[in-house]
Amino acid sequence: MTSKNDWQAIRRLIPFIKKFKGRVLLALSLLTLAKLANVAVPLTLKHAIDALDPQHQNIIYLPVMMLVAYGLLRLASSAFSELRDALFAKVIFRSVRRIASQILAHLHELSLQFHLQRQTGGISRDIERGSRGISFLMNFMIFNILPTLVEIGLVTAILLINYDSIFAIITTSTILIYIFYTLIITEWRMRYRRRMNEMDSQANNQAIDSLINYETVKYFNNEELEVSQYDKKLASWEKSAIHNQTSLSVLNIGQGVIISAGLTALMLLAGQGVVDGQLSLGDLVLINAYLLQLYMPLGFLGFVYREIRHSLADMERMFHLLEQQKEISDNDDAKDIDISLGEVKFVNVGFSYHPDRVILKNISFTAKAGQKLAIVGPSGSGKSTIIRLLYRFYDPQMGHIEIDNQDIKHVTQNSLRKHIGIVPQDTVLFNDTIYHNIAYGKPSANTEAVTAAAKQANLHDFIQQLPDGYNTIVGERGLKLSGGEKQRLAIARTLLKNPKVLCFDEATSALDSHSEQRIGKEIINISLNKTTLVIAHRLSTIIDANQILVMDKGEIIEQGTHQQLLAQNGVYASMWQLQQSHTETNNVV
Repeated sequence: MTSKNDWQAIRRLIPFIKKFKGRVLLALSLLTLAKLANVAVPLTLKHAIDALDPQHQNIIYLPVMMLVAYGLLRLASSAFSELRDALFAKVIFRSVRRIASQILAHLHELSLQFHLQRQTGGISRDIERGSRGISFLMNFMIFNILPTLVEIGLVTAILLINYDSIFAIITTSTILIYIFYTLIITEWRMRYRRRMNEMDSQANNQAIDSLINYETVKYFNNEELEVSQYDKKLASWEKSAIHNQTSLSVLNIGQGVIISAGLTALMLLAGQGVVDGQLSLGDLVLINAYLLQLYMPLGFLGFVYREIRHSLADMERMFHLLEQQKEISDNDDAKDIDISLGEVKFVNVGFSYHPDRVILKNISFTAKAGQKLAIVGPSGSGKSTIIRLLYRFYDPQMGHIEIDNQDIKHVTQNSLRKHIGIVPQDTVLFNDTIYHNIAYGKPSANTEAVTAAAKQANLHDFIQQLPDGYNTIVGERGLKLSGGEKQRLAIARTLLKNPKVLCFDEATSALDSHSEQRIGKEIINISLNKTTLVIAHRLSTIIDANQILVMDKGEIIEQGTHQQLLAQNGVYASMWQLQQSHTETNNVV
């Protein structure tokens, strides 16, 4: 990471800190008091020892005030530091919370293209490490590095004023050499840390992907392959981790040598000063106390600097997520869509995911309000892309899409999607209760509405037979339910939303014939007063459609009602005859 990126990461935190100006200023005041008390402790100890030294004065007395002051200053230093930490905790954790929420919100605003390419495990680990890095950076940079530098300056000034300049020179030289050495070695070590992060994210991606696809792994007996791939990535992580730890030992040994050399030199000078009568025992204790007091945080400063550099590296990956550009954004003057009828119109729509692969070519059709429009065709013909464009997951490169004569590019995405409901072919559920997954269609709905939606989707009786009923946990991605049960639940969720425009993307493909007929009747009843787009594989489910579009290679090659298309004796008629013969064969079997 470059210093430019470091400052960019730090600047990103400033707006969050500014929201707590009062707390920050009060915390800094407590910090100042703590450091002043800390610097005063060796001074009181010196005077107490000089008062007890028989060679320093003829009368020995107990310096009660000095000893009491020594104890009070120790207490004050600790108390002010703890109060500071308690006061600043809200600043740190509220900032972490807001940044993490901001990133999640931003991820949800990114295009479908980003989410089709993302690696969930890596993103999760990046956010986790980045949030931890923010907490460390805010706490230690403000309350450890700056105070330590201030304390170094105060101690150096006291030594320079009260003692021979050689003490201040040795102290300052030792500190500068220590800091320079720490910076150089830490920068060298950062490449291992970055490599560790990269391999850690990759290994996490591998593990999560493997567990999510548990059944597929079992189907093909590839447990050893998954573990082998995971272990291969961990081997790279292990190599970088060993280099990281070895380089840390090099850093710590060098720091120890520098501090020990400086401390030894100063104590030899102070000891010689006592022997020569130029310094008192109190002076020796004072210098020793200051050195220990100085080098302890200085040693910690090395650790803090290392961790700050690590935190900045971690934050770099997390903030990189915020830099991902939103491909689909609302216009500045976008208004909420006003849907009263729900008429959907595609006008000369052309679309491609990549310039060299055209998905839709000059698509035009109108789904009239309250009517059912079906789309059929082979896989890859562009059927599901029409639904994605309607939801505005993408914008077409040519033409436009209207709902009730309003171009969907000129309205807010949030209002648009509120009025559209979909039952997808591949239903993925949250690892929560059945009730939660149905209520997700309309979180404000009451229990009666959720139950009614389940009954409409022919799901209520099944739920009632479960030991935990609506409180049954469906498992990750709904793995505890069958394909048919998941799709019925998805239908219930969409029915609860009660949108103006309904989309069924092969919604009954995973159902048996009996369930398909029962749900098909419910879909017909529910769709009576709604504009309905149905992507169908089984043509028997769309014979009642007001209009059927037959697509192939991104174009509409036939359109009309079921009877009209049969009369044309074209592609649709061939598909119908093929499916009918297949059904008859199954019935005979």
